[in-house]
Amino acid sequence: MNLVSAVYKTSTEQAEKVAYHFGGKDTTYAEFEDSVSRLASALKGLGVEKGDHVAFLLGNTPHFIISLYATMRIGATAIPVNPLYTPDEITYILRNGDVKAVIALDALLPLVEACVQVFPDVHSYVVCETKPDTVEKMQALPQSVKEKVYSFTQLLAKSEPNVKPDEIDDDETAIILYTSGTTGHPKGAMLTHKNLYSNARDISDYLQFNSKDRVITTLPVFHVFALTVVVNAPLLTSAQLIIVPSFSPKEIFRIGREFQPTVFAGVPTMYNFLYQFSEGDPDDLKSLRLAISGGSSMPVALLHNFEEKFKVQVSEGYGLSEASPVTCFNPLDRGRKAGSIGTNIVNVENKVFNEFGEEVPVGEVGELVVKGPNVMKGYYKMPEETAVTIRDGWLYTGDLARMDEEGYFFIVDRKKDMIIVGGFNVYPREVEEVFYSNPGVLEAAVVGIPDPNLGEEVLAYVVLKDKSITVDNLHEFCKKHLVKYKCPKEIILLDEIPKNTTGKILRRNLKDQALSRT
Repeated sequence: MNLVSAVYKTSTEQAEKVAYHFGGKDTTYAEFEDSVSRLASALKGLGVEKGDHVAFLLGNTPHFIISLYATMRIGATAIPVNPLYTPDEITYILRNGDVKAVIALDALLPLVEACVQVFPDVHSYVVCETKPDTVEKMQALPQSVKEKVYSFTQLLAKSEPNVKPDEIDDDETAIILYTSGTTGHPKGAMLTHKNLYSNARDISDYLQFNSKDRVITTLPVFHVFALTVVVNAPLLTSAQLIIVPSFSPKEIFRIGREFQPTVFAGVPTMYNFLYQFSEGDPDDLKSLRLAISGGSSMPVALLHNFEEKFKVQVSEGYGLSEASPVTCFNPLDRGRKAGSIGTNIVNVENKVFNEFGEEVPVGEVGELVVKGPNVMKGYYKMPEETAVTIRDGWLYTGDLARMDEEGYFFIVDRKKDMIIVGGFNVYPREVEEVFYSNPGVLEAAVVGIPDPNLGEEVLAYVVLKDKSITVDNLHEFCKKHLVKYKCPKEIILLDEIPKNTTGKILRRNLKDQALSRT
């Protein structure tokens, strides 16, 4: 069994049930299956063969989900790409990923035109119409470009819906996800059909997804967190997706009132915005049975504040692209622990190793390692990096963690983000937690910068909710809660902390900004 055959089975058995809602329109599982089959037929007609790579420059629209399942259905490999990436970033992925076809939003039509000239090996570009003048603009393209550009809508209309799922080996690559990384070019994590199916199945069971669930899909679907938790897992259980093009607190509360959603998944930044939204009525989200947080650690103060205001338990989990992504989650059948990423999900094993590859005692900090059917087959065209990341069957995550006596794991920090002040380890998250415990602070991010005497020093960036608070006030607050070497030497006030499209704080940008001042 794989995702393609499992969702096909759901679509035939639950044909009249709503698969997703988007733009004021419901689409049934039968209609979804019809579109997937038609696009699969169209892709074959364009010359996309088993094993070919198809890149998606798509956001949160049905085009993405239809394209994903159509591509996998014919045995091709999907490469989701953030459509907000710069042309240079997109160019790297298209070239490194040996892409043969591209499916893109119409807003990127100028980029598509440029790519036709740059990438002769890309034989087809499918443009997804979201605006009424898109077809007209496509017709105005130079003839040499038009020969490779096709309309998504027209392809579906002209194709026959008769493509059943191909026979696919479990170990064939279903998706290549390019991880952002901390340095250098992104690496393409190759996830197999077995990886994707096992993780979607196991997290669906763990979180008790069912056919009555209505899942808010506002996390970027090109990111692996959303792909598994709010797309693949719900589709396996014939749940309904409520597709939201982009996150907006106002829109989430409107959806809450109108659709009575049962599941919301977001990153801590989203929870902070929902909590701080002055117009938000907690009653609008009273239908939620489950609130999921991932992507980065949620400050404990925010977690408690959100739960108290909205009367719903927030369950944190953990994952990474290389593990499809989920490895840990706070269980629903017993108490969750604030600040913890939870326990092993079924079929996945997490451990904490020291630098010698040995498991450390309970309570000690080391690197989190993972083993299970969800672990990637490797990085595309990067055997050396693969060998460093996967050793003796264990995936080395690069995250520092500890495990308590009950098997709950706690992320201490990114291994590469740890700050060493005069020989003492300082974990940015620990300092950030102190800032978040101050009711006048909206956001905080901590980085380490070079110091000639101590090796490194702590630098904090803070966004204030209470504008009457001064930097001196914040320094005094830190001194009350932190040992001296953990206290920031400098605190910089910002109007906004830079984040990527998934809401993760861009520490490297902040660090570069700090270093540029010296």
